[in-house]
Amino acid sequence: MLTTLLAFLGACSLIAATPGPSTVLIIRNSMHSRRAGMMTVLGNETGVFLWGTVAAFGLTALLAASQMAYDVMRWVGAAVLIWFGVQALRAARRGTVAEFADRAGPEVTSWRAYRSGLLLNLANPKVGIFAMSFLPQFVPASAPQLATTVAFAALWAVYEVGWYAVYVWFVGRLKGLLSRAGVRKRLEQVSGTVLVALGIRLAVEH
Repeated sequence: MLTTLLAFLGACSLIAATPGPSTVLIIRNSMHSRRAGMMTVLGNETGVFLWGTVAAFGLTALLAASQMAYDVMRWVGAAVLIWFGVQALRAARRGTVAEFADRAGPEVTSWRAYRSGLLLNLANPKVGIFAMSFLPQFVPASAPQLATTVAFAALWAVYEVGWYAVYVWFVGRLKGLLSRAGVRKRLEQVSGTVLVALGIRLAVEH
């Protein structure tokens, strides 16, 4: 079991190290505050756990088997990515750190950050399909399939919380530099462009 866990964590490291929409959003929201960054991470990892749990029950197999269901999810995911990208580009134009930066109260900011991470993750059907093929590889034949798969999904989510927390910390350390208007505007433009491009790619690919 120890060998299996080490192999699983190694695979999780490779997954987390691969840049994607969630990484872009986490870094972008961390530019506002560490709290916003961490709440985005928690939202994203809630999505990871939910997809893993759905995969454990075999429900993502339905998504993989139905081209129409997958396409609908793909288009929704593309719309979400493009929407976040447009928000970043609008923020760059206004010169703000993030679309929700000027909202009142830390509670509102935290909730919006959490919701953005969760929504971005759940709207991507690729995460569900990947979880369905990824998690079962590490479940020993002698172990109860459902409980063990859910446990691995939870471990995957918790591990990534720690991984992405490093990103949040690093952005926080550079906050003095990132708070400069020119730098901040450029980063918003880059993150917005990347998110829109990822959304378009998700929409057109089959």
